[in-house]
This record gives sequence, C-alpha cells and structure tokens, in this order.
Amino acid sequence: MKELLKTLAGWGEDVPLGRAVVVRTFGSAPRPEGAVLLVTDDGRIAGSVSGGCVEGAAAEEIAKARVDGHVRVIRYGISDEEAWDVGLACGGTIDVMIQPDLPADVLAAAKGSEGPSGRGTAVVTLLPSDAPPPQFARHEPGPGELPTPHVLVHDDGTMEGTLGARALDQDLLAGALEALRRGVSTAAELGGRSYFIEVYPVKPRLVMVGAVEVARSLTRLAKELGYTTVVVDGRTAFATPERFPDVDQLVIGWPDEVADQIGLGPNDAVAVLSHDVKFDEPAIVEALRRDCRYVGAVGSRKTQVDRRDRLREAGLTDAQLARLRGPIGLDLGGRAPAETALSIMAEIVAARYGGSGVPMVQRAPGIQVMRESSPVVGG
Repeated sequence: MKELLKTLAGWGEDVPLGRAVVVRTFGSAPRPEGAVLLVTDDGRIAGSVSGGCVEGAAAEEIAKARVDGHVRVIRYGISDEEAWDVGLACGGTIDVMIQPDLPADVLAAAKGSEGPSGRGTAVVTLLPSDAPPPQFARHEPGPGELPTPHVLVHDDGTMEGTLGARALDQDLLAGALEALRRGVSTAAELGGRSYFIEVYPVKPRLVMVGAVEVARSLTRLAKELGYTTVVVDGRTAFATPERFPDVDQLVIGWPDEVADQIGLGPNDAVAVLSHDVKFDEPAIVEALRRDCRYVGAVGSRKTQVDRRDRLREAGLTDAQLARLRGPIGLDLGGRAPAETALSIMAEIVAARYGGSGVPMVQRAPGIQVMRESSPVVGG
C-alpha cells in the first residue's frame, strides 16, 4: 500500500475506489500477503495482487463490492475451479480480501510510517468466514465482531481498539508487534476468529560502527534494499562525506556516546566493523541493551569467545549475548570488502524475515498463523 501513496495522491484521495488485498498465500504465490490492488469507479487501476493473472477478476469483484458494500474473501488458485478461467499460472493459491473502499485507518497507517519521525502500525481486520455473510456489510458491529472497524497496534506497544477480551488483546499485541518487526503482513486466528494483520513498519535502519572499506559497500547495498543508513566513527580521517557520499547520516563520535543522538533502538540493525575493542565493545553493549533487531560484529571465532567473556564482565546476560552474531555475516566464502558486505546484508535480511533456518513467521503465544510455506516467485 505504501508504494501506491504517490499514485493515490495524484488521483486525489477523495476519488471513489475499492481495494483488494492478499491476506493468505499457499504454495508458490506471485505476491506476498499485504499486496494491494486499487480500482476507481472510473476504471483506473494501481497495484497488483498477482503476477497479472487475477487482476481482472479481482477488479470485477471490487466493482460488485462498490455496489453492495460487502467485504469478501475470495480464493484464487489451482484448487479452485475458477482458477482455470483466471489463469493463476504459477500454481499457487491466494486468498484476496475485497473491500468496497480504502479504509481510513489503513491510509493513515501507511502515511504515518513514512519519514524520520514516523511510527509503525499494524491494522487488524476481522475476516469474513464466507463470501459474504450479510453481517459484513457496512453496519454497526454485532455480537462477536470488532467493537471498532479495526484494531491498531503501534510499534511502541500501544493499542487502539480491542478484540473484546483482555487475553485476546494480549495475544494480538504480541503477534502484531512480531509482524511489525519482520515487516510481514499475515492472517492469524485468535479465539476461533480469523484476522488479517496488515503491517506498516517504519523504514528499517542500518547503523554501521566503523567507517571502514566494508562499510562503504554495505551502505550502497543497504540503500538498495530500502534501509536508512548511518555510519558512526570517532576518526575524522575515515568518516568523511567523500568516502561515504551515499550515507544518510555520518556521525563523528564514540558509539555509546552518540546512541541517544541517533535514537538507537529496536528498529535498527547494527553492524560493528571497526576491529577496535574500544569502539566495538561499547557499541555492542549499547545495541544489545537497547534491543536492536540485529547485532553483528567482525572478528574471528577466537576473538568472539574472548569478546563474550569481556562483555559478560561488562554486565551483559547470556540471553543478550545469544543475540550477538559473530563472526558477522553468512559464510558465502568471499573475502573482498564488497563480498563481505554482501554476506552481512544477507544475514541482516535473513534475520528480519526468518531465513537461513529460522521459521518465516514466529508464532507469538496464542497466535495461530494461518499460512503454509509460501515463497514469493514470479507468476
């Protein structure tokens, strides 16, 4: 949805339109959960819910929803007889929620996650059980339905709205925060009801400690992947705009002393690259204490063992040290600076999305993720 904001602004936000959004994927689905198609009443289209296979059928369903006001969830795939008509050629199956309009909460969440002062929000929508029961038309909620149109979960742990029971709200909060951290929308089941958790996280950030050659390549890779980049070093000869023309923020100082200045926190991945104990270890301590999403540090295996002993003496717990990745990066076999940068960025991405042996979606207590193995491939 975020990638459609410019298009929507060009259309004018008051233009009458409906929305289709992928809420579940099974098999080799062409687009992930959260992929969006917008269709205006005058026939303009933006976005996609497949590789082009089902857009026409989804647009027709949006037109129907615009007339009757119902929300529908429609399955397209090989197991569905309709698939032969719409041609889901990649062989996967997708569940698409058809909405008669663009929910205001969704638009606000997408906009609110943009910019340096943005905050991440998950918009939780109750899914209809068939297509469509009358109670899912526009109306006041009845028994067992969401008391408000959506429940909003923000990345600071606050919630707006309720599922109607404290235990359900606690489970939802845990699951939505995990989805926000990973940046992955998903369908989930709570209390016997199905919900779609649509996430709009803030832009992820990579903080590199040490203005070394690897950091130069890593900056370029991270920006290509949508990360905001920060390089921190106390050595003015290394941390120069000439050496880092593409970096978003270049900070001169000791990593632990500038942590507040740069707002180091859970949205950050931290790569400690300086090979200097007096820089490395204070940076690791701050990053782990502030619960940064990824913390990795250069150094041999022996260096890592000795370092962990010193970090324990500095007050870090075994649980915190278990989150430290070192030697940093996936073992791709390369040793050149650009190859090392690639291995580091690959590990950061794998850690975010659950790759390299980590489950794609970690289930929070009480959350049943309604999803099978679903790699995203071309359809």
